[in-house]
Amino acid sequence: MKIKLILAFFIFKLGFAQHRTCGMEQQMQRIMADPQLKEQYLDLQQQFENELQRLSNSNESKSTAATIRIPVAVHYPSVVASATNASLRSCLILLAQKQVAILNADYNATNSDLSNWVNDQDFYPDTNYGNMNVVFEIATLNHPTGTGLGFPTNGNPAITFGTDFLSNADTDSTWAGYCNLVVRNLTSGILGYSPLGGSPSSGMTVVIDNNSFSTSLSGSPSACLGYVPSPPFNLGRTLTHELGHFFNLDHTFKACDGSNCATSGDKVCDTPSADTPYYNCDPSGSVSTNCGTTQLTMNYMDYVEDSCMYMFTQGQVNRMTAWSNIIGSQLNMNTLANNEFINTNFSIVPNPSKGIFSIQLKEQIGNYSVSIIDSLGREIYNMDFNQNSDLIQSIQIDNALSGLYFVTIKSNGATLTKKILVK
Repeated sequence: MKIKLILAFFIFKLGFAQHRTCGMEQQMQRIMADPQLKEQYLDLQQQFENELQRLSNSNESKSTAATIRIPVAVHYPSVVASATNASLRSCLILLAQKQVAILNADYNATNSDLSNWVNDQDFYPDTNYGNMNVVFEIATLNHPTGTGLGFPTNGNPAITFGTDFLSNADTDSTWAGYCNLVVRNLTSGILGYSPLGGSPSSGMTVVIDNNSFSTSLSGSPSACLGYVPSPPFNLGRTLTHELGHFFNLDHTFKACDGSNCATSGDKVCDTPSADTPYYNCDPSGSVSTNCGTTQLTMNYMDYVEDSCMYMFTQGQVNRMTAWSNIIGSQLNMNTLANNEFINTNFSIVPNPSKGIFSIQLKEQIGNYSVSIIDSLGREIYNMDFNQNSDLIQSIQIDNALSGLYFVTIKSNGATLTKKILVK
């Protein structure tokens, strides 16, 4: 009997450990307990409310608005810094790139599992998915001194290995102006945490457990030993969730909406009100809440497993857009290669296409490279064009499927990412 009880307890603990957990609330308690941080937070929130109202009145938050660019830095712990870990560092760079590709798919509503909405939307007549029209980019230029990346830096990605955030810090002024993603072993049982409304100017971070960052890699996972994400949180959605907090989204299960859905609950009117997180993967429309609604279980801001969450609502996107407008001036955009030359010299036609298109140059560029990432975060094309004198370069995506692709062009330390649609 004793053995059975121990086994039952172990199974219970194992099942509990598989539930998504988030440390946002605890992080906010620490911020609000600091008078200076509290004052800064409340000031930004007031600016946010004003901006959200302005966007609502101007209808500016729709997909026709300009693309938002976010410079990203990824920080791994000091255990990776050893020169003997070169293969591990290479693997972690790939993990970081795949995670950023997942963010771009999830936040731009180009993730493949969004197709589930066709069948699920009838359960939620007042809800539709949203597209933030954002590009997250691992920064490549002008990194801080003393970080192991050099200054100025042309081409090195902002991915550090033990050069910063070494004392479990959640802010670091050295990395002010970046969207900082910190990967570390979280022993408290949570998968990640972020402030509710992050401030890049102070070097705030989004922290993710090393077992929940990015997605599984093909080939030999041993190269990333200790950093391979574990099911059921192995599709990169933990960061999608936590970064939602950074852009000022609360959990969808905050509370039942009161008389005004814009000021109560999660303050988003197109997410059905709920007061309890949902952890499992039951069929959409089958979960009733204590608020008398059907829970939007597939939303990134609930607690379901990675494979069962696949959307932000338009209302959530409106809030994130408003927050990005508020913190936009805090971002260090000179870390991104936004040279006017590369931005205006390259064009992609036709767009949309059927998977065959051309890169057209206004003037000759001797050396540049082209890579293409699909909506699943897979690199499906990579080519260097050296000593090139052609003004038109034809590109073909083999076996192209309909959907959105990200084309990245690099030249002389500058990087340009454009979206193309394949029909």
